Amino acid sequence: MENRLFTFASLINANHNFIIGFYTILTAILVLLFARLATRKLEVVPSGLQNVAEVFLSGILFFAKDAIGEKLARKYIPLTATIALIVFTANIIGIIPGFEAPSSSWSFTLVLALIVFFYYHFEGIREHGFIHYFGHFMGPVKWLAPLMFPVEIISHCSRVVSLSFRLFGNIKGDDVFLLVMLMLAPWVAPLPAFAILTFMACLQAFIFMILTYVYLAGALIIDEEQH
Repeated sequence: MENRLFTFASLINANHNFIIGFYTILTAILVLLFARLATRKLEVVPSGLQNVAEVFLSGILFFAKDAIGEKLARKYIPLTATIALIVFTANIIGIIPGFEAPSSSWSFTLVLALIVFFYYHFEGIREHGFIHYFGHFMGPVKWLAPLMFPVEIISHCSRVVSLSFRLFGNIKGDDVFLLVMLMLAPWVAPLPAFAILTFMACLQAFIFMILTYVYLAGALIIDEEQH
């Protein structure tokens, strides 16, 4: 299926790893360009891309404060907003004919998931110390610790699989769906499909972002969990 899908990057090199790498770099450039243009001339009364960026950040804080509290939501918004922008851009460019979503590759989504995985553990250890942080993996009952600790380890490792496969599977399915629609009816039928896929691109970026906050909350607010 991948070999039948034309992309502009394939004109340079038909290797699929090169194509994914090409659109990954393009995604990063677009995100950096948006950030640069939105913050180039900050105004008290925002307009243009600054207004879009402020609405975007306000929306993240609105949803994140229920998961982790407003103070921590603001602290970690550089990470979560960047992830949301990257995932959204990586998803949305795959809808454009001649482009391929890098998030339809598991290698792309796996890297993002590993960044979140190591970062929230790092923050948990920095906040509580190595012993106290991993001590809460053993649960509140000491005699259950030999059972709870491996279960917690497996649970945390499964988050990498869950984060990466959820995004990869959904976007890969969207690409196949769009390809089928373009083959069956290239002019009329894809129009509603583009609207659906745009919504899915936003939804998957939101899910990845909010799960990042949830995992950070679990690593930082462990004392409340135990009580």
